[in-house]
Amino acid sequence: MRELLRRFCNDQRGNIAILAGLFLTVIIGFGALSIDIGKSFTERRRAQGSTDLAALAAVTDLNLAAKAASATIHRNNYPATTPVTVDLGVYTADASVAPSARFKVTGASGANAVRVTLQTSTPLHFGRALTGKDSFRIQTQAIATQSAFASFAIGSRLLKLDGGLLNAALGGMLGSNLSLSVMDYQSLADAKLDLFDFSNAVGTRARITGPTYDSILKSDVRAGAITQALEDSGKGAYSPTSSAVRALDKISDAVRGSSNKLPMGSLVDLGPYKTMTRGEKPKFGVSASALDMVTATAQLANGQNQVAVGLDVNIPGIAGAVMKLSIGERPVGTSWVTVGAAGASVHTAQTRLLLIVDVNGAGSIASVKLPIYLEIASATAKLNSVSCGFPDASTSTVTLGVTPAVIDAWIGDVSAADFVNFKRAPSPSAAQLISTPLLRVSGRAHATVTNMSATPVTFSNADISRQAKKTVGTSDFTASLLSRLFRDLSLDVAVLGLGIGLPGAVTAQVGNILANAARPIDQLLASVLSTVGVGLGQADVWVLGVRCDGAVLVN
Repeated sequence: MRELLRRFCNDQRGNIAILAGLFLTVIIGFGALSIDIGKSFTERRRAQGSTDLAALAAVTDLNLAAKAASATIHRNNYPATTPVTVDLGVYTADASVAPSARFKVTGASGANAVRVTLQTSTPLHFGRALTGKDSFRIQTQAIATQSAFASFAIGSRLLKLDGGLLNAALGGMLGSNLSLSVMDYQSLADAKLDLFDFSNAVGTRARITGPTYDSILKSDVRAGAITQALEDSGKGAYSPTSSAVRALDKISDAVRGSSNKLPMGSLVDLGPYKTMTRGEKPKFGVSASALDMVTATAQLANGQNQVAVGLDVNIPGIAGAVMKLSIGERPVGTSWVTVGAAGASVHTAQTRLLLIVDVNGAGSIASVKLPIYLEIASATAKLNSVSCGFPDASTSTVTLGVTPAVIDAWIGDVSAADFVNFKRAPSPSAAQLISTPLLRVSGRAHATVTNMSATPVTFSNADISRQAKKTVGTSDFTASLLSRLFRDLSLDVAVLGLGIGLPGAVTAQVGNILANAARPIDQLLASVLSTVGVGLGQADVWVLGVRCDGAVLVN
């Protein structure tokens, strides 16, 4: 037995067959496993392609993103029960941000991108012996964004081009004397200036050396350099002898010596294009009215230059009037005009207006001095959505959510210090309405409007092409505000230095004087507001341009 075992161990015949049998088993096993692996990779590529298509379909209609994604997956021969997750969010195309952090889930509000996640599996045939599982799980993900931008603005409409009052108001804000005619102002309203050309001209005039538009927008620039840049932009767009350029030249000459510096970022916001190299311009053109740009510049300069104008009144029942105007800063980081995707916003500046009206009296009361103080908070316009028309771009629309400003209105005595202090809201004391050696009448009234809410306003392609301005709010608010103020007016009297209740006869007489003056005062106030571009309980918005690049995969 021992001999047989020794001979068997020493016998080398058939070794190759034994080794071949052993290795053949391994080769067959790997071959079988490679079939499963190859099938899994093939199925993963198919799933990724379907996920990419689903993301592209979803981002083209964010309101029906989930349905569009699921329908696309189903059309690619996946069961209707296949798990599909759709997340709406914001994609930021910023090279300084890690790719994994560029998409943030935000929900439907302000979304410009979609992330689609598909969960599927492929069966294992030979691999189950090794893994103990019947299938291999596959998860694919795709992010698509729609590059849809709009440029839009909020601010003045200047319904009435009163040369005298506009010269006084804009000149006072800019700290200079203007002498433009109504024709000059009309030519400025009709002229359109490219914001990229203007920004580049500001950089040249202010000698800013940064390579991008952002370097200009982050700078504080003299008001004189800004008005010179407006003139340079006008010469580039129109003939140097055109009425608009001549008007800009007058403004530039008047402001040339001003040392008042203005933050450019509060004047213009170029949004995603601010990192472009100076001198370059995107296909997406952005232009604004020269008058709007001059007005915005003046409002920005108003922080150091208050306005006080004696009005040339030619209204029966009113002996004279003085207007005082003070405009505060816009909310930090905002502008009156911007370029951006859904979620971008623009704001008006907080405005204070004091109208001191001398009302003709009657009988023993020669006149009544009525101070009407208006405090108008910042109105806001937010880009709700851009609906891109494919393939017909003329069907594109832009929807803004517009919130008019909250208003406080007073009849009262507002001190000069309180009028310019925007850190706190004035609460004026009673004002002297009648002051004679024998009779002194003081009065105080307050009315406020706080129920302003966002209203969606849609601009068609035709509206955008002609930069149509739309007004959100109450159109006849001025008259109703005065009525509320007069109803709330509380009167007190002092006769011969003694404080007593106002006799009924005098009360009735003052009431009749103000009642008769209500329409003339309303006419005067409406005229002043429409000239300086202030709307009570209103916000004026317009869209400058829209760009739709279509849906693209970004991950």
